[in-house]
Amino acid sequence: MSAYLTSERKVEIFTQFGGQAQNTGSIEAQIALFTERIQGMATHLKDNNKDQSCRRGLLTLVGKRKKLLSYLQKKDLASYRSLIQKLNIRK
Repeated sequence: MSAYLTSERKVEIFTQFGGQAQNTGSIEAQIALFTERIQGMATHLKDNNKDQSCRRGLLTLVGKRKKLLSYLQKKDLASYRSLIQKLNIRK
């Protein structure tokens, strides 16, 4: 993993959004982790705008996050709304 996402930060994300550090399969925790990775890759692309492999990885992550968000919206609308408010991903 890159330097912007340390193992301590992952544990912090899983604890905050998944309830426990071991709850890595929680949808909310996965979306939060993808959001953290997307933000790190976006800052990298601001400095290195010709890095096409990073751009492709970023688009892949955005697609995965979108699929998980649509699943969460169908499954639990209240949880979806609170999560997008906490992560500040939709305006």
